[in-house]
Amino acid sequence: MGKNIKNMRVGVLMGGLSAEREVSLKSGAGVLKALVDAGYDAVGIDVGRDLAARLVAEQVEAAFICLHGRYGEDGSVQGLLELMGIPYTGSGVLASALAMDKIFAKKIFAASGLTITPYVVLRQGDKVTADALPFPLPVVVKPSREGSSVGVSIVKSAKDLQQAIDEAFSYDREILLEQYVKGREIQVGILDGKGIGAIEIVPKNEFYDFEAKYTDGMATHILPAPMPAEQYASLLKAGEKAHACLGCSGYSRVDFIVTPDFNQYILEVNTLPGMTALSLLPEIAQGAGISFTELVERIIFSAALKI
Repeated sequence: MGKNIKNMRVGVLMGGLSAEREVSLKSGAGVLKALVDAGYDAVGIDVGRDLAARLVAEQVEAAFICLHGRYGEDGSVQGLLELMGIPYTGSGVLASALAMDKIFAKKIFAASGLTITPYVVLRQGDKVTADALPFPLPVVVKPSREGSSVGVSIVKSAKDLQQAIDEAFSYDREILLEQYVKGREIQVGILDGKGIGAIEIVPKNEFYDFEAKYTDGMATHILPAPMPAEQYASLLKAGEKAHACLGCSGYSRVDFIVTPDFNQYILEVNTLPGMTALSLLPEIAQGAGISFTELVERIIFSAALKI
């Protein structure tokens, strides 16, 4: 990269235009404080459609991306930073776009030998009834390109299916209906391409939804996720494989459902996982002996152009 990252002006990109704006602002504030406390010349940038002009005005030389959801986690901002020659944290354009699109990600996971839940894709205008599905209720209905469980429903009754479909379509033109798999919700933290730990989430709600993710006390976190050592190691390897098969870089969080007979169903890879006080990657890192400041520094050290 030439110039030492410690001597570069770092822009912490936060906020943005997606449904996850408020979460992103919290992530960005935590990262900005950690960088400033560690002696970096860092500035917070609330991302809007004038981002290019803001980056120039603030003389940003490297970007720490704390955006979540569309127009931030999907390759859009990554492409702009490539065009401007500004090194940035996290995955590149293609990996970001693939991970954000749950339909394409599932195809790649399956082709790479990872276990996925059976699913059906609906596009705007498509109709489906519960008895026409290739698997029984309950089903999980979700937008293809949103994060933080935005627009996600678990449908147990045929009469509730259309409402869940309409809700998901309010966020995206393509949605997934997945077979519901009963199991433990376990997330694997990836740093520099390696699995650093796995945490189990026991939500007070039916699943790890937006409220459970961002409201203190709405979920119990168990670190490390309790299971035999061989299974734990296997899960970390599956997380690394998911990260690698999409072409991700730097860091990510990989979400699984693990059944009692230890089938590991991959749900998704989060290329820009949350960095708030309640976020899972910082908690997993803490369990691995990596402080929040060290985590932030290791991520900014990996900032690079990816094309």
